[in-house]
Amino acid sequence: MYNPFSLEGKTVLVTGASSGIGRATAIECSKMGATVVITGRNSERLQETFDALEGEGHRRVIADLSGQEGIESLVGQLPPLDGAALCAGIGLTLPVQFSTREKFDRIFNTNFFSPVETTRLLYKKKILKSESSLVFIASIGGIYSFNYGNGIYGTSKAALNSFMQYCAHEFSVRKVRVNSIIPGMVETPLIHRGTISEEQLDRYLAKYPLKRFGHPNDIAWGVIYLLSSASCWVTGTSVVIDGGGESCDPKSE
Repeated sequence: MYNPFSLEGKTVLVTGASSGIGRATAIECSKMGATVVITGRNSERLQETFDALEGEGHRRVIADLSGQEGIESLVGQLPPLDGAALCAGIGLTLPVQFSTREKFDRIFNTNFFSPVETTRLLYKKKILKSESSLVFIASIGGIYSFNYGNGIYGTSKAALNSFMQYCAHEFSVRKVRVNSIIPGMVETPLIHRGTISEEQLDRYLAKYPLKRFGHPNDIAWGVIYLLSSASCWVTGTSVVIDGGGESCDPKSE
């Protein structure tokens, strides 16, 4: 049956695959027929994702992408790729007055410099095939939403989204497409790590017309669109998936 969203015959890398959006993306890509290479630094949780993948031929690579050695180790083990979803990220809720350089460095290292260096090596070493697709997971934060205490995280994701657009232009000479997903609040361990109170979550929820936060699969299905042939004329684009929430709410601007 004809399906332009199919990933049959494609090999896809998913980083941050041990939990949250990365885990859902890896699993859903496998259901769409992709051969998936998953990576994360937690061996046990990565194995749980691996065991949930459908089909055969998948690979898992345990790697800490917060350092150059881990990134180079991962890239050195990769086959030629038809796509990559860079989902790894960490969060921090902290007022600006307490946002020291050390705090900025820690968040930017994972949320910005790690995917930037991974991207650089994937392209330089020609691991990304011609007509492949690269997808960054950015955030509403720092682009449409500027909530109290979200300065470091939002800035790191806004920088990543800007980098995406430069890559889209430069990589087009090899017909490599580059896009981003901009999620609203998604039910992942990231929002339940203890730095956002239940009262704050309730206030955020009130901004969403559909009266729920996103689920990881909501984002994964957007990633699949950008990885598939259905989006073959889409590059340099930020796809907002936020349930009509903060990107459409004038109070958040």
